[in-house]
Amino acid sequence: MRFDRLALGPVRAAARSSQGVFEEEAERAIDALLAGPLPEAVGRSLVEHHVLERVAAGMLQAESRDGAAVGPAAEELVTNVVQSTVFKRALRDVLSAPEIRTAMAGQATGFADELAAAVRSRMRSLDARMQSRGEPGYGGFATRGLGLVIDAALAELVFLVVGASIGLVLGLAGGLGSNWVDAALAGAGWFVAAATYFVFFWSGTGQTPGMRIMRVRVLARSGSPPSVLRSLVRFVGLILAIIPLFAGFLPVLFDSRRRGLQDFLSGTVVVDAQIPE
Repeated sequence: MRFDRLALGPVRAAARSSQGVFEEEAERAIDALLAGPLPEAVGRSLVEHHVLERVAAGMLQAESRDGAAVGPAAEELVTNVVQSTVFKRALRDVLSAPEIRTAMAGQATGFADELAAAVRSRMRSLDARMQSRGEPGYGGFATRGLGLVIDAALAELVFLVVGASIGLVLGLAGGLGSNWVDAALAGAGWFVAAATYFVFFWSGTGQTPGMRIMRVRVLARSGSPPSVLRSLVRFVGLILAIIPLFAGFLPVLFDSRRRGLQDFLSGTVVVDAQIPE
């Protein structure tokens, strides 16, 4: 019998009996430690001192000193991260976040506003050079011309959509069977679609979308938007001004109130409209 075992036996027995107590105390201490501000402080410190970046750079430098290829290792690491399910889910969540959509919409809207403002400035400068005399506050030749181009494109788009729908229905019904009838209906349909487009906006707010972009508005003698009948007369005058190679717009360059043929016929004027951005 060894005396050291006999002497240390009670100590070892006490240690074994108290092992469970120590483990429970250690677990409670660790839980209390993790429940406190320590994890956040450690994470903040890791970010502030760029610990992860320094560790990664050290690993790459170690590979480079050992003669290993740094590029393939880094490429493999990036590939594994990008192809991981967690990364794809996180990327999808970030891109679908309302804040991202709002920021992208704001960027697009801001760019469109800046572009429109630049175009308006150029057109107004061109108007000032083309017509040095005349009362201020009226829409000029270049400004109104560009607004008309925008409106013509939009009206044509409306006609194409409506015409395509009608053509589809007629095609299913076997068509009308006569080319000249189809052509006449197409021409009448274009006139109706374009007239509806211009008359609707002129009589409603005094502005078509193109005029709104160029910041001009059409008004009657009373200072309010023209009525439906007056707007229809103005549309007919607009067609008559276009037919002789746009000669009906030439009076805009010489008239003090910058009126065209359509304005003389309908008793309207086109004025600058400073709309809040």
